[in-house]
Amino acid sequence: MSERLFLLDGMALAYRAYFAFIHNPLKNAKGENTSAVFGFINALIKIRDEEKPDYIAVAFDLAEPTFRHKQYSEYKATREKMPEDMVPQLHYLKELTEAMGVPILEYPGYEADDVIGTLSVRAAQQGVVAHMVTGDKDFMQLIGPNIVMYNPLKKGGEKEIIGREGVLEKFGVEPSQVTDILGLMGDAADNIPGVKGIGEKTAAKLINQYGSIEKIYEQIDSIKGKLRENLEQHKEDAFLSKSLATIALDVPLREDIHDLRGRTPDHQKVTRLLTELEFKSLIKKILKNESDLFVDDTPPQRERAPEAARNYHTLQTEVAIQELVTKLTNSGGFAWDTETTDADPMRAELVGFSFSWTEGEAFYIPCNGNVPVETICTLLKPVLEDSSIPKWGQNTKYDIIVVSHYGIEVQGTAFDTMIAGHLLHSDKEVNIDALAASYLGIEKIPTTDLIGTGKNQITMRDVPIEKVSVYASEDADCVVRLKNVMSPLLKETHSAKIFNTIEMPLIPVLQLMERHGVWLDLEILSTMSKDFAVQITQEEQRIFKEAGTDFNMNSPQQLGEILFEKLQIHKLAGIEKPKLTGKTKQYATDVKILEQYRTLPIVEAILNYRQLTKLKSTYIDGLPPLRNPRTGRIHTTFNQTIAATGRLSSTNPNFQNIPIRTDMGREIRRAFTAQEKGWVLLSADYSQIELRVMAHMSGDENLIAAFSEDADIHTSTAARVFGVPANEVTKDLRRKAKDINFGVIYGISPFGLAQRIGMSQAEARDFIHSYFATYPKVKSYIESVIAKGKEDAFVTTLFGRRRYLPDLQSKNFTVRQFAERAATNTPIQGTAAEIIKMAMLKTHAALEKSSLSAKMILQVHDELVFETPQTELQQLEALVRSSMESAVQMKVALKVDMGSGDNWLETK
Repeated sequence: MSERLFLLDGMALAYRAYFAFIHNPLKNAKGENTSAVFGFINALIKIRDEEKPDYIAVAFDLAEPTFRHKQYSEYKATREKMPEDMVPQLHYLKELTEAMGVPILEYPGYEADDVIGTLSVRAAQQGVVAHMVTGDKDFMQLIGPNIVMYNPLKKGGEKEIIGREGVLEKFGVEPSQVTDILGLMGDAADNIPGVKGIGEKTAAKLINQYGSIEKIYEQIDSIKGKLRENLEQHKEDAFLSKSLATIALDVPLREDIHDLRGRTPDHQKVTRLLTELEFKSLIKKILKNESDLFVDDTPPQRERAPEAARNYHTLQTEVAIQELVTKLTNSGGFAWDTETTDADPMRAELVGFSFSWTEGEAFYIPCNGNVPVETICTLLKPVLEDSSIPKWGQNTKYDIIVVSHYGIEVQGTAFDTMIAGHLLHSDKEVNIDALAASYLGIEKIPTTDLIGTGKNQITMRDVPIEKVSVYASEDADCVVRLKNVMSPLLKETHSAKIFNTIEMPLIPVLQLMERHGVWLDLEILSTMSKDFAVQITQEEQRIFKEAGTDFNMNSPQQLGEILFEKLQIHKLAGIEKPKLTGKTKQYATDVKILEQYRTLPIVEAILNYRQLTKLKSTYIDGLPPLRNPRTGRIHTTFNQTIAATGRLSSTNPNFQNIPIRTDMGREIRRAFTAQEKGWVLLSADYSQIELRVMAHMSGDENLIAAFSEDADIHTSTAARVFGVPANEVTKDLRRKAKDINFGVIYGISPFGLAQRIGMSQAEARDFIHSYFATYPKVKSYIESVIAKGKEDAFVTTLFGRRRYLPDLQSKNFTVRQFAERAATNTPIQGTAAEIIKMAMLKTHAALEKSSLSAKMILQVHDELVFETPQTELQQLEALVRSSMESAVQMKVALKVDMGSGDNWLETK
């Protein structure tokens, strides 16, 4: 199940709540209106308790003008002022939101719509389902794969989720065409003019016929009468209105999606605010443990000592820096941090260093002060490269990469507070501000206090040194304090071993992989882009030929009429004619519907057309901007603190999402190549590692035997479950066995299996029953994991990683069922993730000892990718196979499949 992000349009929800009580407003004893706060907070509680989002935030508009006001001075000029008795409520509303642990997002120059839009699109690109919590029709333009609208304040108290079908029902067009509708009809609420005389119905008719405002004016001669006259007279208004209605997707966000995990509520502040508002009934509702998504259910923490006095120093002479180096050398271990100009460590430039080894005392060295950065790095290099001195930090991989560009190769990294925080509780925020607040009770200086936000944001280099000094010193100071609190907690939760033997040693390995990167052949992508453009045109022409007419491919109405009325493809396929959807009376033409007709030439062409356009825009044309101009390579970021199971992930780009399942998608891998002539790529992929882990952890003799025989596990499962000889297992039976083999790991239900395989739920239930009869200890293992998880409120991997799942004890069946699936999957997937991490450590160590020139450059799912001279390939294969297959000893042997080639595609 995908993670979910809920983004609330703060002002829109506050207004709706206010006017919902307009005839009978809520008032406190002082006679003050509290309707907006009450309605808004109840909506927030409802989302928290019923939806239990993985990420959540509230976006608010600011009073200052936005870029739209500069574009059109009359924008929102006719909007009435906020009711006087609503203004004081905004203060309470925002304070309560923050006290509940929900992040607030505000960006000067932008509306909340733009913030929500930008975050939603970014989340969707990362596979997170974004829920835009609003009733504003403007947001319909963003709806698409992984993006929906969510209305918690619908009449009757029912939630409403609006997807593509909802847009079709409302406007009769695709989401991407909503801005064209708004451009034509305008929006009186925002004083967007539109085209005089055109309402929603006429706008929808025009867009369905022509596809967009631009195409309307390209074919204006085909429009007659008063309609044409209005369009011609208000052409400028049409394009202006479309622009004003278009939600900006380029807001310069400070927050990443992973900064938006709900935080622990401030119980004291929540109680105080609700008491002031006389909402005492909400106190228990917000703070009740059993349903509070943001309750701190980490292990009990030690009592915090009173905060030490802060004694921070700024060093601006060589003598002072050298004295600090001497102290660092004799410190027995120290925290360090860098301030830089960029979040990308491969592009960042140093602004300063901060150091601390005693709570309350820290030192800052500005690199833009009196001492040149080259001199500073020369002085610090010996102590930072001394492996005998333990070094502590927050996201130290970033700092290590940054200073490597200045000739410093950091050694002795011993404690990373971000990784410790993730191990202690994988579902909580692990940025330094959140950790300091949660474990130390310290509210750190917000970064935005120094560099600002939005279009006026500056870099740390532009901030006065004295301000940066306090901020940076506080970071290093907090790392020391956090280490002192977290170290005993890691031991108490039996997490110290995995922290010290897997996660921390992996940092130096990952930073080298990130620095090396992978070569991206722009020429190949350029050729592919041209080829795909030709193929897209060919498929389009093929579609028009089969249809017997040209039409707007982006119009579901036109496509539906062609397919189901003119061509009547349902009759050709022997399928019942589909019903028209909603009020718009259109036919659904999404992938799920069209797949039923794939054997028909026109439908095959439509599906190919859609796949080609998506691959071209997302990958072929989307990857080149990520290429580092200095190195010519793609430098992804490997993340140890995102997946709750402990799996590594990557961002910018997300290599896990590079297509592999289709021939067209696989072609993109051809662009990832060895850089030098005579070099090749080697792929080493664990074979069915999660199933092997299941065999080991369950101890099921039949499953172990299947692997011991080195037979195809899916064929073996099919033979055992269906009672046929292995040589008589058909492709269909093997496919079904494969689906259940992997489905069991994810706690699949009869309904889920039926959907996946294409059978009835009764058949799927029988299939699962037969599977567990074949592998009885797998069933008993899963039951024992869930039972133990309910008792402990957490589950563990083979090597001790904990995942807290308090919902295992929930009384809500759906919530509990989801937690049970997570409990089933986490020990298996988490253990597999730990095995590949251990394999990376072992392989890296072996490479370091060898004389080979090869580099480990990628980790994707269960696969490692290397770049090597062709002449060393055989030696590398032997080294990698030995390291990976001996990473751990289990009841079943680990097996590695290998392949090599000039590019990533050829390694498979």
